[in-house]
Amino acid sequence: MNDPTTATSARAPGPEGAATPAGMLSTTYGRLLLALLCSVAFLDFVDASIVNVALPDIRRDLDFTVQDLQWVPSGYLLTYGGFMLLGGRLADLLGRRRVLVTGTVLIGVSSLIGGLAVDSAVLVGARLAQGIGAALMLPAALSILTTTYTAGADRATALGIWGGVGGLASAVGVFLGGILTEGPGWRWVLFVNPIAAALVLPAVYRLIPADRRTKRLANFDILGSALVTGGMLLLVYALVKAPDQGWDSGQTIGRLAGALVLLAAFVVNEARNRNPLLPLSVLRIPGLAAANLTGLIAFAGLIAMFFFLTLYMQNVLGYSPIQTGAAYLPLCFGVGIAAGIASQLIRRVGTRPLIVTGALLASGGLYWLSRIPVDGSYLADLLPGLMIVSFGLGAVFVGVTTAANAGVPADRAGLAAALLNACQQVGSALGLAVFSAVATARTNHLLETHTAVPDALTFGFRRALLVGAIFLLAAAVIGLRTYNAHSEESELDSPAEDVTV
Repeated sequence: MNDPTTATSARAPGPEGAATPAGMLSTTYGRLLLALLCSVAFLDFVDASIVNVALPDIRRDLDFTVQDLQWVPSGYLLTYGGFMLLGGRLADLLGRRRVLVTGTVLIGVSSLIGGLAVDSAVLVGARLAQGIGAALMLPAALSILTTTYTAGADRATALGIWGGVGGLASAVGVFLGGILTEGPGWRWVLFVNPIAAALVLPAVYRLIPADRRTKRLANFDILGSALVTGGMLLLVYALVKAPDQGWDSGQTIGRLAGALVLLAAFVVNEARNRNPLLPLSVLRIPGLAAANLTGLIAFAGLIAMFFFLTLYMQNVLGYSPIQTGAAYLPLCFGVGIAAGIASQLIRRVGTRPLIVTGALLASGGLYWLSRIPVDGSYLADLLPGLMIVSFGLGAVFVGVTTAANAGVPADRAGLAAALLNACQQVGSALGLAVFSAVATARTNHLLETHTAVPDALTFGFRRALLVGAIFLLAAAVIGLRTYNAHSEESELDSPAEDVTV
């Protein structure tokens, strides 16, 4: 690749395109660039969780049904994950800075529209557009990071900070959502994005060199993009509607079958296409498939925690939005501490022990939380589980991010970044759909037996959290198959075969 943001040697571009020494993080420019890239990641990740605390207020103001309400968080996650591979491909075709800017503008505009929404359809549409914007931003930013910070210690530190920011953003989003919802109102959960975008854009133009378009759109895999996006949309829609229509209904079975057909057609198209959206040969990089699958399964379990605990605190315990947000503050600190420790431990033990241990800790924390009572106490029933999850979450984020980028040459960085984040966000969307179905089915069954509403809701949330704990246990098992990357490694000893991206 001739993209000027790509550094395949020990040198990287400075703010004016001039080369800078290999120790990027020892320079002011290197630190500023990393801060910018992590700010982009924070903005994208925080949008996945910042609306959770505001959901009850959104439901009242815009007349959402309980089942349709989950489209506010899952709509963003769905397009975020569904379009992620497309975003990575466009970054390689059109240039990383160009795609990053486009995604940032789209996030800002769609968030403004969502904040002004007067009905549920406009808000869901805005969230879908937000997800597309994030899908353009994130792979461009992460591929700039992995191709700029190529020295072993710098790469480990940069990826560790990136992973820590990702885990921290999920928790901080809930806290910020509570403050904004309780203060100026839920609409400011969306209005903060245009402000953030306006701050990010000048820094992007100042710190990231201009792109040179080196590939033609004629090479773009339009069919593959349509197949994978359509397949994922149909799959999640089927899972969302299944609790209402029945898992054995013709509509549910038809949608699930249609989704599988589209996704199978995507695999066939990628195998035959000369310029595929996802070259299947990239999965032969040691441990890459396992790292991405681990991320998918782990995120499915973790995103459920924020969604259901928020509903539990507000609808059962009667917490206000700001109380709910404040309840996650210890989790924020725990994730930050765990991520910092994990980034240092990579040098000694590698990524695999961090991933496995982190997933086991998070699973244990979710199991603790799956035992929440109707008259729960924050100190006794919530805080211990949240702290256990926080330490596991920080380790998983850092470990998976590093392992999924280990051994990936510079000419595949955009693809690897897109694949990792697509797996994480699709996992979040699918997990939310599945666990919502589990919780709804349990709650509805208890309501039919005349169980009190708070009890029925709590037992539904407990069932969903228990399934989330099982998912994280599965992620720990899959994590055993990941490549055990250490900080000194930026590429594997055996270079992987060339893949056109």
